[in-house]
Amino acid sequence: MSSDSPVPVSRTTVAVPRTAVPLGIADPVDQARAELKAALAAIEEKANVPRRVAHFTDRTISKARAFARKNPAATTGIVVAKAAAVGLIVWAAVRAYTR
Repeated sequence: MSSDSPVPVSRTTVAVPRTAVPLGIADPVDQARAELKAALAAIEEKANVPRRVAHFTDRTISKARAFARKNPAATTGIVVAKAAAVGLIVWAAVRAYTR
C-alpha cells in the first residue's frame, strides 16, 4: 500500500468530542443516555467560566512567549511603550487629584 492511496473509511477512527453524540447507536435508551451525557458535557463546558478563562490565559501566554522568542526587539519596545502609558495614566490621575 503506497502512501498516496486513499485510506478506507472503515480504518479511519475519529475521536468523538465529549459534547457530541456518537453515530450508529441503535438502542433508543442508549441513544437518550448518550444525548443526555453530551448535553451535560456541553453545559459544563459553557458554564465553567474559570476553566475557560484559564484556557484563554494559557493560550495568550503561549502566544506572547512565542512572539517574544521570534521578535525580542519588538517585545522590548511594546513593554516600554506599555510601561510609559501606565506611568502617564498614573501621573495624570495624581495630577488631576491634587489640583
